[in-house]
Amino acid sequence: MTGAYVAGAVSCLAQLGIPDLLEAAPKSAEELAKEIGADPRALYRLMRATASVGVLSEGPDGKFSQTPMSAVLRSNATPSLRTWTIMGGREWHGRGWSNLGYCVRTGKQAVEQIYGAHVFDFLKQHPAEGQIFNDAMTELSMIDSPAVAEAYNFEGIRSIVDVGGGHGLLLATILKGNPQLRGILYEMPHVIEGAKNGPLKPLLGRCALASGDMFSSVPEGVDAYIMKHIIHDWPDDGCLQILKACRKGVNSGGRLLVVDSVIQPGNDFSPGKFLDLQMLIFPSGCERTEKQFRDLFAASGWQLSRIIPTVASDSIVEGIPA
Repeated sequence: MTGAYVAGAVSCLAQLGIPDLLEAAPKSAEELAKEIGADPRALYRLMRATASVGVLSEGPDGKFSQTPMSAVLRSNATPSLRTWTIMGGREWHGRGWSNLGYCVRTGKQAVEQIYGAHVFDFLKQHPAEGQIFNDAMTELSMIDSPAVAEAYNFEGIRSIVDVGGGHGLLLATILKGNPQLRGILYEMPHVIEGAKNGPLKPLLGRCALASGDMFSSVPEGVDAYIMKHIIHDWPDDGCLQILKACRKGVNSGGRLLVVDSVIQPGNDFSPGKFLDLQMLIFPSGCERTEKQFRDLFAASGWQLSRIIPTVASDSIVEGIPA
């Protein structure tokens, strides 16, 4: 019941940059408070609390040191979860969760009720929050992009479009491991601007950056489309528009690769089941079962051919033209 307290404390710790400041050596709350301009007693209470759940460690001398769980909150960690953790403590994120009851009663998203805009429009209207979101997505890609590239055999595919690929880390990871591939990153114009100096910059000789509306069209004449954490953002009608556009544009014998959680029935714990609630609050999408993916593919001209697990929490749901 106090999970929100823990999440809020860890988010604050990341926002203050404490794990970065402890990289070289342990420090006391008094030392750190001088560096960041904080109240030393309040900072001590924050650090003592996070240390109680393994995020920092307090020594007998009153100094705090790094732990594996605080180390991933450093800016230079590989992978880093600092911005993802910060995003969880932002006002719009917290207000969304506090309105979960509204979402359950109405089936509508909380952010639109609170701010009068779809979450992606809200992020576009608030560039600082949008930057946090985009950086958080890149951080998650540092974990799951290598898992996707390792789990799937891209042999025989010579061209691929990453639909809604953010700043391009997934596509960059795939291109580095498959020299025969040429890629296209397809995103909204304001996201593409941020991608120009992102992970794809060294690979622009084999990759193009394109912008547009994925609900109406995607770059055509390619062997494969991949989309990670895109389908789960939208209800079925929006997903059908995206998948039909991909079906229209794919080359003969091409493939569709949807990277998302695949929900399993039963009472076993699954992060995807809680992520599904987040989809209800924010983008208004959902996590799906194998049957739901199969039905969605069939309705858009694809046939689900197989589901490939990865070492991360996502699976690759593969489709072929029906």
